[in-house]
Amino acid sequence: MLQHPLRSVAAITAFGAYVPERVLTNNDLEQMVETSDEWIFQRTGIKERRIAAEDQFCSDMCFGAVRDLQLRYGAVLEDVDYVLVATTTPDTFFPSMAARVQAEFGIASCGAADIQAACAGFVSALQLANGLLLSGVYHKILVIGAETLSKATDYTDRTTCILFGDGAGAMLVERREDGAFLASYNKTKGSDGQHLYRSSLASAIDGVPIQTNGKIVQNGRQVYAWAVTSVTKGIQTLMEQNSLTFEDISWFVPHSANMRIVESVCERTGIPLERTLTSVREYGNTSAASIPLAIDLALKEDRIKSGDTLLLYGFGGGLTESALLLRWSL
Repeated sequence: MLQHPLRSVAAITAFGAYVPERVLTNNDLEQMVETSDEWIFQRTGIKERRIAAEDQFCSDMCFGAVRDLQLRYGAVLEDVDYVLVATTTPDTFFPSMAARVQAEFGIASCGAADIQAACAGFVSALQLANGLLLSGVYHKILVIGAETLSKATDYTDRTTCILFGDGAGAMLVERREDGAFLASYNKTKGSDGQHLYRSSLASAIDGVPIQTNGKIVQNGRQVYAWAVTSVTKGIQTLMEQNSLTFEDISWFVPHSANMRIVESVCERTGIPLERTLTSVREYGNTSAASIPLAIDLALKEDRIKSGDTLLLYGFGGGLTESALLLRWSL
């Protein structure tokens, strides 16, 4: 029996997504580093990724996703109370990307903040949106996950440059008495943060020297082992704490980090792979944008129906995990 331990007054009322035009295929990468289409696909499940133009940045990804949201649902933004943008690759540390969105769409007066939780950022932003709505002060929140990871990728490092792409997704979350956010889960292991990072001002994490060129650095073996083990435990914990069975979940939507991670998690938890939605093959790892982009692909294939339950599970740099079970209300 599906229970509702998470107090919720949140429901998704509009959705949009955006990816830049340029496609970077595995065959293209063969011309840049020592790799091959077969090697990349076997290890990651990625075939291609989208890359922002030289004059495109994270704010442009945000704008594209929000315009798509308006186009699809005729969404009115003038009365948005708060804008939350999850990103690890903002144009500027400040002003925030959320403030840029407020200005671009002429929202008269609202709160605006960027959320930095790496690949768990979009789910974290949805959880925070529910909390803001529960306060009774806010009624309509625009949540965006957007990245231009190509700007922070070292294209001489074949272990990372094959992974990352650019794009964005947006959701309008509004107050509804019959809230559609059903259960949540969070976990952080900050002591292992040095295994996946992008430097800023410091040259060390907890005394461990790090690269300081502002590019993404990843200890692939450590991150893979952590993700497979910890995400599996996280799903099991969320299911047990909320008396859930897989019959209660229509779709599993994990962060699209690597298809091999997703397959391992599904095998360990018993979640059928055919009920799993990803964007990894088409767009690679897009961090905070990967979950909404996976939803976008499924919507375009008419796979997600109103009333379906979706288990969103973000995990990545931090090391941080955020999960949210919600009922699709579009």
